[in-house]
Amino acid sequence: MVEVEVANRSGADFDLRTATALIREVLRAEGIVDGELGLQLVEPEEIRTLKREHLGMDEETDALAFPIDGREPLPEGIPRQLGDVVLCPEVVGDAWRAALVHAVLHLVGYDHGLEMEARERTYA
Repeated sequence: MVEVEVANRSGADFDLRTATALIREVLRAEGIVDGELGLQLVEPEEIRTLKREHLGMDEETDALAFPIDGREPLPEGIPRQLGDVVLCPEVVGDAWRAALVHAVLHLVGYDHGLEMEARERTYA
């Protein structure tokens, strides 16, 4: 099972049960059934800082992905570290599911483009 470690620094009331289930559904469909993933819920200022520091763009965004292992082969017995998804509930609002799917797909190696868009439509 994919373990999802959650930290909510956003102060927002968020449906973590549904979010965690959606993460596992997407990963299972992508062939990943074991591993670890972090879900960080943050305020607009924090996600803006992260985007500026890591992508060089000084603006708020709905979600960011920080992949680690993706789908790379791992030695036997080593747990898969998928990485972290950072989501800003205040920025994303009710459209959080699409932003979460987008970020999770980045964790498993998808880049922006037609293939990723097709995968996103699968989970819409």
